Amino acid sequence: MAATPLLELNGIDKSFGPVQVLHDVGLSVYPGEVTALVGDNGAGKSTLVKCISGIYTIDSGTVTYDGNQVAIHSPRDASALGIEVVYQDLALCDNLDIVQNMFLGREKKRGIVLDEPTMEQMAGDTLASLSVRTVKSLRQLVASLSGGQRQTVAIAKAVLWNSKVVILDEPTAALGVAQTAQVLELVRRLADNGLGVVLISHNMNDVFAVSDRIAALYLGRMAAQVKTTDVTHSQVVELITGGRSGNLGLPPEKPADFGGDVVDITPGGDK
Repeated sequence: MAATPLLELNGIDKSFGPVQVLHDVGLSVYPGEVTALVGDNGAGKSTLVKCISGIYTIDSGTVTYDGNQVAIHSPRDASALGIEVVYQDLALCDNLDIVQNMFLGREKKRGIVLDEPTMEQMAGDTLASLSVRTVKSLRQLVASLSGGQRQTVAIAKAVLWNSKVVILDEPTAALGVAQTAQVLELVRRLADNGLGVVLISHNMNDVFAVSDRIAALYLGRMAAQVKTTDVTHSQVVELITGGRSGNLGLPPEKPADFGGDVVDITPGGDK
């Protein structure tokens, strides 16, 4: 495992009006590893990912990428660095084929016409590098693909552009058992190829099957970042639901101190 993070966040704060969603969040993503980002609904996972991908600008904190502090102001900035996000809705066009989807918005041209042979070659090479064998033809319409195949195309599209960090948002949601196994194998292969992978998932079986590290968010705070082999399933669940598991996690909250003397408000007591 690498000793130096490829992507490192420190002290990230993000508010929307009076509501602070992220509080002093830190996250480290290492090359060649899968980091599972877990947390309950409303924990801040989506907001954090949108800060990394440039959809939201952070209020404070630092982002270090490949050893250099960077500022990400837009998705274009993130893509230029080599950060790609595969969202849960996949952002694929059913009426286009696999090659057209993989190059959508980034088409290769030869003069004033599209360079179809080059795009087809690059798409095929990318799928082959990920050992994808379930796609019969690169010219299949996405509408004809299964859920697992669509997820595979979306992931291949993300790594086509020499990306170094790939963030996957619930990649196995709504997939069957066989398709889930296929996607998890692909996720593991991304890390084995040297990429830093962030896997967002509610499925603890998937998390423990492929992740090297687990980062647990609780109410907008990073409760813990640990190696997967150092924690149990129940400990991760406790971090997600309460922010703490034994000595691991956020410090216990202190009781509120309102100051002043205790006033007896029972009938006949002091007023």
